[in-house]
Formats: sequence, C-alpha cells, structure tokens
Amino acid sequence: MADWLSSMQQTFEYYIVDPKTWRDSKRIDSVVSCMINRDSKAETLGSATIDTTEPLGECYVRAYLITIQNGITEKHPLGTVLIQTPSYSFDGKVTTVSMDAYTPLLELKENPTPIGYFLSKDMNIMDMAYQIVQDRARAPVVKTTCADTLHNDFVANTDDTWLTFVSDLIANAKYIFDLDEMGRILFSPKQDTASLQPIWTFDDSNSSILYPDVTVTQDLYGIPNVVEVVYSNGKDYYFARVVNDDSNSPTSTVNRGREILYRDTDPALAGNPTESQIKEYAVNLLSQLSSVESSISFSHGYCPVRTGDCVRINYGRAGLKGIKARIVSQSIKCTPGCQVTSKATYTTKLWR
Repeated sequence: MADWLSSMQQTFEYYIVDPKTWRDSKRIDSVVSCMINRDSKAETLGSATIDTTEPLGECYVRAYLITIQNGITEKHPLGTVLIQTPSYSFDGKVTTVSMDAYTPLLELKENPTPIGYFLSKDMNIMDMAYQIVQDRARAPVVKTTCADTLHNDFVANTDDTWLTFVSDLIANAKYIFDLDEMGRILFSPKQDTASLQPIWTFDDSNSSILYPDVTVTQDLYGIPNVVEVVYSNGKDYYFARVVNDDSNSPTSTVNRGREILYRDTDPALAGNPTESQIKEYAVNLLSQLSSVESSISFSHGYCPVRTGDCVRINYGRAGLKGIKARIVSQSIKCTPGCQVTSKATYTTKLWR
C-alpha cells in the first residue's frame, strides 16, 4: 500500500471502459488535462471535465493515479465518467477538445418514469431499488440486504425520473445513492457524522499533506437566543421562556446585544405534560436550535478519502483542533502532486 505521507512519483492513465464488461478496454493517450469532481449534494454525485487532442465520442472513461514508491508501482482509480457535450478550440497549432462528463447515475436521470408507475405495498424497498437500477443503468449495481418494506403503494410523480424515483424510494429505508471510483452504483445507509469514526487525520505536522490555505464558514444568521413555548389543551395552560445569556456563547443576548426569538405554540409532547416538562422541553429546544453547521474548505495531496468519509482536522496554526468533520465534496486535479480540494462540514453547539 502506498504511504501517502511520503514522497513518490505520480502519473495518470485514462482508459475507455467497455459498458458491457465494465473493464478497461483501450488506453487513451490524448488527454491534456482532467478534473474530477465528487459532490454529495449533486443529483448525480459528481462530474468531470476532460480535455484531449482528439474527439472520443460518447463513452465511459476511467482515470487512474499511478504511484511509484520504493520500487513498487500501484494503480489507484479516481473515477469513472460518461463523456458528453464536446467543444473544440484551435490555437493555430493544436486542436483541443473539451468534454464535460458525468457519473453513471446520469443514465437514471435521462428518462422519466411511466405515467402512473407504482410499486405495491409490502414490496421489499431495497430489492426493488436494485432491480430498477440494474435494468436501467449499464454500470454494475451492488445489492444491499435490507428487510424494510413499503407500508403503502409508492407512486411516481409525473415529473419523476428514475433517479429521483429511486432516491425517494430508498429514503424510506434510510439509504442514499453512492458510487465508488470504479463507477459501480452503491446504496449507502444514512449516518450522522457523530456516529462515524474518522478514517484520516489532516494535520500540520512535518509529514503533512495539508496545504496551508484553509477557509472556515459559519452562518449564524437566524439562530435564536430566546425560546418561548406555549402549551394549551383547553384545561391547562403553560408558558416557558428560556434565554441564552451565556457570555461564552457567540449567539447569546449578551454578545449579540439583542434578542432573536423562536416561539413554539405546538410542542411535540405526548399525553398531558406538566409545567416542569414544558420548561425542560424549552431548554432542550433552545439547545437544539443553537447548533450551527460549519464548513471547512482546504486542499491536500491525494489520499484514500472520499465524499461521505469522516475525517479529523488538527490544523493548530489555523485554530482548528480536534475537528470531526464529514467530506461533502472534492475536486481532484489530475496533475503531478494530485491536489485535492475538499469541503467538509461539522456541527458546533453554541449553547450548552
């Protein structure tokens, strides 16, 4: 296995993929540049831009990072994408063909579901999802075992594509689409960042692959520092008010110099709560609402970290210590050094 924290030689190789066998069929020697984008928020989970000196037509292309270290050569897949939409430029000497490319999920996005299409109550959710995707995408699909079934008939909307239909379907079993670097379609369980263990630590030690520039973004707008809860059942009436006046909290009334109020007139409480339960509900609600999702944008040398993975960031010089975050997007520049620009998110509690 490559030691990503030590020096190595790096080159790149590109291959046309046979859509029937999903294996590399022909090496491409005309690639000038390539950028691979992975994005957990994008509908197809990513894209790529590839420049070549000759047209390739519509085909699947797989990119590899080749590493040579201590005399050992290894081949690491970076992504498998379907080339679309070419454009051409000529500088007087060389023609450059620029192509946009998309993940294999594009094939599920291209066609709508039939009008009136539905799955019947009691069908196994993940079995049906596997069958639908396998029938309509050329990429291999990895089957997931799950016992969850539909509680009611699941009907497609008139504007559904196969991608949106299956995305909504598997959400009922708490799964999401995923892809691996070979382009295989996966189903991954939804997991909170708190339940994950970091698989990599980015730090500023002497062997660090972390680049120096880091950007941290927090959006504190609209986070309340006062919560009021009003409860009435026709017989009992309770009112609770909780104030964040903690001088150590950046959203408190003390630091903001003003109140930002959130009022709940329909608390989600079972039975007939007491006044103390209403008070406790208000405290818990303010604590829950006093959380902010922060994002960290940073660059680093390539390592086996992908979107969805949990990482730890210990960049002491930037004031980031022990940050447990989840990678939500990556851009991989296929040039020597293989710089990866990543964005990760984490949640910070600002009160209690």
